Amino acid sequence: MFSFLLWLLLLVLCWPVALLALVLYPLVWLLLLPFRLLGIAVEGVFELLRSVILFPARLLRGRPSA
Repeated sequence: MFSFLLWLLLLVLCWPVALLALVLYPLVWLLLLPFRLLGIAVEGVFELLRSVILFPARLLRGRPSA
């Protein structure tokens, strides 16, 4: 909602820039999409490495005695 209000303010102050931003936003989003997917994949690899490294500690900890 805040970004929409900022865009409306930009439309009032400088409408050619606002229209250019409106047209270029989907193109920029499409260009950045592969990097976002790469970030998700790298985060998954790091989570897998973390769980592999911490697995022996989880085994040695054992079950909590109640």
